[in-house]
Amino acid sequence: MLDEARSAPERVADQLARDDDRYAALGARLRANPPDSGVVTVARGSSHHAANFFSYLVMARYGRLVTSLPMSLVTLYGAPLVTRNTLAVGISQSGRSPDLIEPIKLFRRGGGTTVALVNVVDSPLAEAAEWQLPLHAGAERSVAATKSFICSLSAGARLVGQWMHDDELLAALNELPEALERACALDWSAGIAALAGAERMMVIGRGTGFGIAQEAALKFKETCGIQAEVFSSAEVQHGPMALIDAGYPLLVFAPRGAAQDGLLTLAEQMRARRANVLLAAPSDIGERQLTLVTTGLPDFDPIAAVQSFYLLVEAVARARGRNPDEPPHLNKVTRTL
Repeated sequence: MLDEARSAPERVADQLARDDDRYAALGARLRANPPDSGVVTVARGSSHHAANFFSYLVMARYGRLVTSLPMSLVTLYGAPLVTRNTLAVGISQSGRSPDLIEPIKLFRRGGGTTVALVNVVDSPLAEAAEWQLPLHAGAERSVAATKSFICSLSAGARLVGQWMHDDELLAALNELPEALERACALDWSAGIAALAGAERMMVIGRGTGFGIAQEAALKFKETCGIQAEVFSSAEVQHGPMALIDAGYPLLVFAPRGAAQDGLLTLAEQMRARRANVLLAAPSDIGERQLTLVTTGLPDFDPIAAVQSFYLLVEAVARARGRNPDEPPHLNKVTRTL
């Protein structure tokens, strides 16, 4: 897991050096034939968190609504979905889960534009989609996805940039590998002692950073055995707030952007309740415990954040006496319907 996480900057650089014509052609197709019936994402697990990031980019920057498809609508309920003039984006490392493949087939048969962001290019999901965008993450041996998740984030951003003809976004994306290298070099060891004895915790994010908070909570569960729950900084102030008392661990991701002020305020409020707050924020935020790298665009700062996080969570797992490369009861490919 550690080696694969550290290889992510190189893998993203390799991805960005390939498939220019494919991305440009798909972007031109989407501009010429807009998905007027909407955009849906089809993904599970870490790929679902990457889809959340993709969705926020599309909605926050360009105002187009994106829906995360509950796959059971297709695989269990046979719902009469509107598929014509819809963009359906499937995201997967293996491309072998039936509950991803069947919806993509349905949308393609029904006249939608179907895209697979997939690491295994000869997989059933890649075959099912009209357009294949390889992640180029390389073979992934660890059960806990790392480099393929980061490559999913960059591929989704690249798709959005080409679709919307956004030169600013594409230029910032080309700077991402260097930012990821800097994120790998940061010292997040302050989080190891804080979390080595935790049995439950919350991970907080919002906006473009929420998908990264989701991913962090999942990794705490599968590699560390910590019951980590994810909330937005707005949602946590409802029912979940009742759980937070002295010593309760929280990891708060507060990258640059519209959500940052609210996240910083929440961290301050939780410290006043004597919670054990780990604040991940850029270097200009004095009360942080963990430093976040800034990238060429605030929307990409969460990608650098998860790069630093992966190295932390691997170390926390080992400090707890667990092998992060072999989480109990888990397989690399989950075949759900």
